[in-house]
Amino acid sequence: MPDVIVKKAEMLKMSSNSYEVSIPMSRKTNGIPGTSSKDRKTVTQGAVLSFHNICYRVKVKTGFLLCRKTTEKEWSHETWPQCHSGTHRLLDVLAARKDPRGLSGDVLINGAPRPANFKCNSGYVVQDDVVMGTLTVRENLQFSAALRLPTTMKNHEKNERINMVIQELGLDKVADSKVGTQFTRGVSGGERKRTSIAMELITDPSILMSKQGRTIIFSIHQPRYSIFKLFDSLTLLAAGRLMFHGPAQEALDYFQSIGFHCEPYNNPADFFLDIINGDSSAVVLNREDTGDEVNETKEPSNKDTPLIEKLAEFYVNSSFFKETKVELDKFSGSQKRKKLSSYKEITYATSFCHQLRWISKRSFKNLLGNPQASIAQIIVTVILGLVLGAIFYGLKNDPSGIQNRAGVLFFLTTNQCFSSVSAVELLVVEKKLFIHEYISGYYRVSSYFFGKLLSDLLPMRMLPSILFTCITYFLLGLKPKAEAFFIMMFTLMMVAYSASSMALAIAAGQSVVSIATLLMTISFVFMMIFAGLLVNLKTVVPWLSWLQYLSIPRYGYAALQHNEFLGQNFCPGVNVTTNNTCNYATCTGEEFLTDQGIDISPWGLWKNHVALACMIIVFLTIAYLKLLFLKKFS
Repeated sequence: MPDVIVKKAEMLKMSSNSYEVSIPMSRKTNGIPGTSSKDRKTVTQGAVLSFHNICYRVKVKTGFLLCRKTTEKEWSHETWPQCHSGTHRLLDVLAARKDPRGLSGDVLINGAPRPANFKCNSGYVVQDDVVMGTLTVRENLQFSAALRLPTTMKNHEKNERINMVIQELGLDKVADSKVGTQFTRGVSGGERKRTSIAMELITDPSILMSKQGRTIIFSIHQPRYSIFKLFDSLTLLAAGRLMFHGPAQEALDYFQSIGFHCEPYNNPADFFLDIINGDSSAVVLNREDTGDEVNETKEPSNKDTPLIEKLAEFYVNSSFFKETKVELDKFSGSQKRKKLSSYKEITYATSFCHQLRWISKRSFKNLLGNPQASIAQIIVTVILGLVLGAIFYGLKNDPSGIQNRAGVLFFLTTNQCFSSVSAVELLVVEKKLFIHEYISGYYRVSSYFFGKLLSDLLPMRMLPSILFTCITYFLLGLKPKAEAFFIMMFTLMMVAYSASSMALAIAAGQSVVSIATLLMTISFVFMMIFAGLLVNLKTVVPWLSWLQYLSIPRYGYAALQHNEFLGQNFCPGVNVTTNNTCNYATCTGEEFLTDQGIDISPWGLWKNHVALACMIIVFLTIAYLKLLFLKKFS
């Protein structure tokens, strides 16, 4: 990218093959109508952002499975404006949202390298609104203020800041309305976008808005005149070349001096795009000023190249270029440049415990505000428990009771596994929100991870297990002992937590819920085969028998069988302690457990819970590491 200095604010505007970069400076107008001299006197000076010779290289994987190839792609001054995503990539670089390992060049703030806390002291509003839709506008701003403002700042001061931002952005009427999700209607699209901007304004960053002396960098399409007249300086780019950079109000005179005249009542922004795109419908060409050297611009094809080259040459020889070069040299030469790759760790305004508390609080509010996921799961659990209790009602102590007990306990275990598939949404749905907030310095990865576990995973897997046990245990007529009741409840919880932890390990880093769900379903199907009901595990061939130790249902099913069958007598009218004669193949629960290869000692029960606990730790560790090393740069 050619050396460009950005004063106060930079607005990039994209057309088909060209970009217009406008640079408004605070409220200083250079004669723009709509502001007064009083406005210009009260304006504070914002940061000056300049960038020099930016180049970004990234490795791109193409193909599928074994045919995947890794190629290196490069974006530089010749390619930034030539692709649809070039504008966003440039903005990502300036906002330190790109992987520093692939960057070269310099981005300076007031002539100095960006500080370590640049991402925390600057605001960045992404194209897709990343706000929690189940919360109100005010609650979203409170979350941003709680995590991004220093803890030394008192609560009433934070609330004053929130109210000021709400008033500035015209969100007074919808401050206490929910933003809205795909299931619930919320604020309008414009109000949602303003909420995203408000969350960045909470920190009062020096780089974001021009009204208070801040710097804005944003992307916009076809700005109307009421927006264009606010610009103080303007930059035009086309085909990787710099067409113009200087005061916005002098741009029309500049193009008129080289033969392009803007028709009356035409929008200057549209006029500049017409020149770059070769659309002459709004351009009057004056050949007396330029002779035959400037080609006609009727066809946006390869014939435009000479025009673009000519416009670039005109600008290089202009006084605007020389003034810009002098100012660039002043900033770039003030300090020794550092490579963009020398980023430091993000600094945080709050502690781990403070972040954990607010993330847990927001996640719990999101859980209550999303009844489609929370209440629906509870209702389904209650209905399923009642249906299961009606089918297996009153289990008897006879051979049919053995089969029915084994069947219902297997169903309880597998149901806990498959119902935990919904946990994949815990990290997938909020992936964009997490990445944006983490890069912006809201919280640490550990705070987010443990906050989600405490407020979302634990209650959503615990409550269904409790309800399921309370409803089914007495309807089924299982062992009438309080100890057995609570052991069953604990076992179902452990199975649910193990399966949910596995879901998180698979889902972490995924962007598509359906793919993560498919992987979970396939895994549970294979685990179900080695649970112990569909096949006797003692008969599995040795080279496949090791798979049973990876099966979550196996441990839960074995624990439930041990808890229910131990001490049971399935020979009606026969005292198995004094009479070993029985007309049935299996008379006692111990015989059944032994035949299934289940240890009947007390350790035979608890070793299954230990195995499930180890699986929980392993899966959660994998999920955390995947989240920690997730590619957070775009």
